[in-house]
Amino acid sequence: MSRIGKKAVVIPAGVKVEVEDGQLKVTGKKGSLSRSIPGKVAVEVSDKTATVKLLDEGAGNLYGMYRTLLSNMVSGVGEGFSRVLEIVGVGYKAEVKAGSLQLALGYSHPVVFPLPEGVTAEVEGNTVIKLSGMDKELVGQTAARIRMLRKPDAYKNKGIRYRGERLIKKVGKAAGK
Repeated sequence: MSRIGKKAVVIPAGVKVEVEDGQLKVTGKKGSLSRSIPGKVAVEVSDKTATVKLLDEGAGNLYGMYRTLLSNMVSGVGEGFSRVLEIVGVGYKAEVKAGSLQLALGYSHPVVFPLPEGVTAEVEGNTVIKLSGMDKELVGQTAARIRMLRKPDAYKNKGIRYRGERLIKKVGKAAGK
């Protein structure tokens, strides 16, 4: 049995959690999120806490996951989530234009990345991209897709990386001579 699943999720002031017809809906000052709940798991809401109950003992793998998803939804509609990407390379830059991110990444053409609904981007100093939104899963997936446009190179240390990501630079084949 999951130890994480046993913990109750504290609902802060200004956040409302509702469960009806197999749908979990969380509403707060940033907006609202909803997710379907499988029949093997139930969510019980009291005045200041929400707990996840396991209805089928064979579905223990869903127990901790749905408690974490509920916790992420509650903190997402309250404060939101953000992810910071850094662009490293000569001539590499980014700018936000009309709901999309336009990137110059050393290709012969600019790369236009449309931002999904619910994710906003800010560019600081042409090389730092800050993604923010209330859905942690969507913000993380968007950051990963942007990073895949030009993954960090282990030989030149160029590319798009997460802030705080540590790269180990490899020596080239000239180092063996």
